[in-house]
Amino acid sequence: MIGIKSIASYVPVEGVDNYAQGAKFGKDQDFIFGKIGSTFLPRKDAGQETSDLCVEAVRALFANNPALAPESIDVLIVVTQNGDAEGLPHTAAIVQHKLGLPTHIAAFDISLGCSGYVYGLYAIQGFMQAAGLKNGLLITADPYSKIVDPQDRNTTMLFGDAATATWMGESPAWQLGKSLFGSDGGGAEHLRTTDGKFFMNGRQVYNFALVKIPAHLQQLLDASQLRASDIDMYCLHQGSAAIVDAVSLRFNEGEQKQKFVKDMIETGNTVSSSIPLLLEKHVLGSQLKRVALSGFGVGLSWGSAIIERCD
Repeated sequence: MIGIKSIASYVPVEGVDNYAQGAKFGKDQDFIFGKIGSTFLPRKDAGQETSDLCVEAVRALFANNPALAPESIDVLIVVTQNGDAEGLPHTAAIVQHKLGLPTHIAAFDISLGCSGYVYGLYAIQGFMQAAGLKNGLLITADPYSKIVDPQDRNTTMLFGDAATATWMGESPAWQLGKSLFGSDGGGAEHLRTTDGKFFMNGRQVYNFALVKIPAHLQQLLDASQLRASDIDMYCLHQGSAAIVDAVSLRFNEGEQKQKFVKDMIETGNTVSSSIPLLLEKHVLGSQLKRVALSGFGVGLSWGSAIIERCD
């Protein structure tokens, strides 16, 4: 059985004071803390590329897991829509080379945003099981600082840079359970890049999350023959404090609100890295038994899943 063995991350130390950004746009501290949810946004150095963030996260994973040898890696997948340079070649190949990993490994990218980690978990698990592989790296790195306009009040106060690396392998700490996915390209215009700059229709994205995600989580529970109370924690993509709060209140009439973790104060919206950052900090090593994940965003795309701790 292939599942989650360990997770490590890299979050740049330098960044942006979001209170200062808010003041520039006439937004007070209550708005920044209550609606945005992030008082500090980490930013990569100008000289760092997406692959460099990936490499730092993987090095942290190796440091935390001495039993995981670089030469034992069979597959490396990078979830990103903001890869190195102009996206060719694929970032995973660059990461393989920078880490000095074997050349016999499979290395490829998945072009997904905020839903990417959930998709990536099942993509790498299926790939590994089909090919008989033992150790895989699922990496997330989507530095929006490369595309966000600092003068755009709708985006510049939201996004932070980060990368995560998840060790997927046999005898896991957490096994993957039931999952559900969805796509609606009719909403593509609400989250897009034009001439290298990112655009987001915040109201439409908020409405999409509020309408789609509570119902999707309930569908997932029904498919798993579980009740909302059977889940110990809900780890949603940390799009903003307002979105997490709204979904938690809409789902199950708000009765499970206390189980929805919200932790983006010093990271911001890190796109595909937000869910694994939550898992690293709040789930791995805990005594929780069953956790629900849900990522949603660019596409429009969404994916929800249940993971269970292996006893």
